[in-house]
Amino acid sequence: MRALAPLAGVLLLALTVGLASVAAGAVFAAADVTDGPPPRASLSLAVEDRTLTFTHRGGDTLDVRRLRLVVTVDGDPLAHQPPVPFFAARGSRSGPTGPFNRATDPRWSAGEVATLRVAGTNQPALSTADIVTVRVSVGGTPLADLSARPS
Repeated sequence: MRALAPLAGVLLLALTVGLASVAAGAVFAAADVTDGPPPRASLSLAVEDRTLTFTHRGGDTLDVRRLRLVVTVDGDPLAHQPPVPFFAARGSRSGPTGPFNRATDPRWSAGEVATLRVAGTNQPALSTADIVTVRVSVGGTPLADLSARPS
């Protein structure tokens, strides 16, 4: 019986170390670890009909997989926001261009243009009297608030 006590102690220690490793891994995996300060970039927006054209004017290269766009029309959010990058998504026409298209390089550098087209079924509808505003954020941190009137 005495010979089993050290074996039981070693097994309990190994179990404790294993569980602590799993818990630490889960904590680090859930944390949004960033490599330094949030990116800075200058972006612009143009709207023609239902096509939103975004131009990266300068600054840091952006990873569009980390971007979140919130589009509003005269202050009212679209019912279905564009989940960049994508190819087909509810509320948007298929085939966005540039880094917003899932099939292209997700890095968006200065000088590059990305477009997406809001579907006619998405609400509110865009008209030339509206002001379209797009809030661009990275990992929850606002990057840019862009506004334009459809032409």
